[in-house]
Amino acid sequence: MRLNFIILLMVLVQTAGALFFIGDIGMSVLGIERQPIDWRLREAMEIGAAIALLIGLVLSGVLLLQSQRRLGRAEARLQRASGAFIEVVDESFALWALTRAERDVAFLLLKGFSTQEIAGIRKTSEGTVKAQTNAIYRKAGVSGRGQLLSLFIDDLLAETHIPTPPIEPVSRA
Repeated sequence: MRLNFIILLMVLVQTAGALFFIGDIGMSVLGIERQPIDWRLREAMEIGAAIALLIGLVLSGVLLLQSQRRLGRAEARLQRASGAFIEVVDESFALWALTRAERDVAFLLLKGFSTQEIAGIRKTSEGTVKAQTNAIYRKAGVSGRGQLLSLFIDDLLAETHIPTPPIEPVSRA
């Protein structure tokens, strides 16, 4: 709320200063007669308008610095979250005892690549990728990509970043 007030104040102050100078020049260009005023009052008005523009400039600088600080903090949080996600993924892959190839496939699955795309990236057949995908799901105790991704989201949303152990698959007897 305070930031919105500062922005509004900055806009109003700069508008008042700019309107004074633009109005003065516009009236002169258009030849609009105005009542003569005392030169001291005129100079005080010009000084006030210039100060208003300077205040607007200072407030703009303050807002810019605040925005840069916020952006820096947001980028740092994003980097920490990204690192935490990779950590959770690595811990889970180790817990599930995935092979190097299964780790690669699982990571590509999490990134949203299709079986065909993964096969192309890894230069292997789609059948191999399907077999590796099934092994990953079995070891993780999930039935599909959505549940696999859900495991990692749940870990990131939890207070601690302990990998979720594999869930025993439901038997369909």
